[in-house]
Amino acid sequence: MQQNPSIISRIMNGSIVLQILIGMLAGIAVASFSPDTAQSLTFLGSLFVKGLKAVAPVLVFVLVASAIASKKQGVQTNMRPVLTLYLLGTFLAAVTGVVASFVFPTTLKLVAAAGSTTPPSGIGQVLNNLVFQIVDNPINAIATGNYIGILTWAVALGMALHHASDSTKTLLNELADGVSRIVGVIIRFAPVGVFGLVAEAVATTGLSSLLGYSQLLLVLVGAMLFIALVVNPLIVALTLRRNPYPLVFTCLRESGVTAFFTRSSAANIPVNMNLCKKLGLNEDTYSVSIPLGATINMAGAAITISVLSLAAVHTLGITVDVPTALLLSILSTVAACGASGVAGGSLLLIPMACSLFGISNDVAMQVVAVGFIIGVVQDSAETALNSSTDVLFTAAACIAAGDVEQPAPQLATNRA
Repeated sequence: MQQNPSIISRIMNGSIVLQILIGMLAGIAVASFSPDTAQSLTFLGSLFVKGLKAVAPVLVFVLVASAIASKKQGVQTNMRPVLTLYLLGTFLAAVTGVVASFVFPTTLKLVAAAGSTTPPSGIGQVLNNLVFQIVDNPINAIATGNYIGILTWAVALGMALHHASDSTKTLLNELADGVSRIVGVIIRFAPVGVFGLVAEAVATTGLSSLLGYSQLLLVLVGAMLFIALVVNPLIVALTLRRNPYPLVFTCLRESGVTAFFTRSSAANIPVNMNLCKKLGLNEDTYSVSIPLGATINMAGAAITISVLSLAAVHTLGITVDVPTALLLSILSTVAACGASGVAGGSLLLIPMACSLFGISNDVAMQVVAVGFIIGVVQDSAETALNSSTDVLFTAAACIAAGDVEQPAPQLATNRA
């Protein structure tokens, strides 16, 4: 006799998007009808932010170290064109996010602790701070949320273990998976955290605080659409010397739409594999490039990291020069490539980018919480861009190299 799943099981396995939406609406309702009650529930939002703050440094460290240590030898030779397109697309996405943030500056409702933020005077001070953050003790870096130091030690450890035994690499991968599962559990409490955060915001400043996030969301989604419909087609056109839009629209329709609703690049891998087969690409290539792209091809994540980080910068009145903005684009690219595969994983890397500007971990985590509030739309659009681009760039690299078994109409027509 089959037993019905428990309420807890249904909640843990239910749609996180729907649950966050319900939490947001419940927070608005409670704050509107009983502001005093809403104020008494603010600890729920604080507890959620505290949990993210605790696990994010460890997540960044193990994910980056595991990815570098587990990189297979010999893959770079066959995958170089695909990897080049992946990294170029992610970097241009980060630059687009930075430019969009300066053209349409957005501010947030943040509570900055006194003395918690020390804005740099220019690129010289940024680089000086960067050097001292790099040489920080790894334990202290994780304990204090020094993400630059965490990234440095993660890269160093990953390179040192690149030639380690398979059992060591397996252990590191399993450690990364374990931490990701812990993050997944914490994120499952996002609806409760969003409820507390929204209730506090509405009770304190009214609905205008939530409406203020609409501009931020428009900047994020607008930048992602610009990448999907302008920048990526331009990259493909320069690679193939032909009209890229038939292929672009095919990838968006058959991969992007599915990824928008699943909100997981990893879960969309089978869809992308089937699409690559339908396009007639070489299986030896796409069987490697698609799973790899689900890990490192993160244009949407690069936009999210750069836009939300600069929203915090604008809120705190920090001046950013061009070299620092370029450095942010590079850091956002690197951070995006190490983003966790769980829903909202890119948000946990925002403190790393904020650290460039002397923004404290406490303030940066408030920005992460804002990301979860708008994540109902933001994370879906981000995943759709990430996943559809995996197929797009794989197809472009395959065609350019003649690595196509049976060309589909999207690949064989519309030559410029």
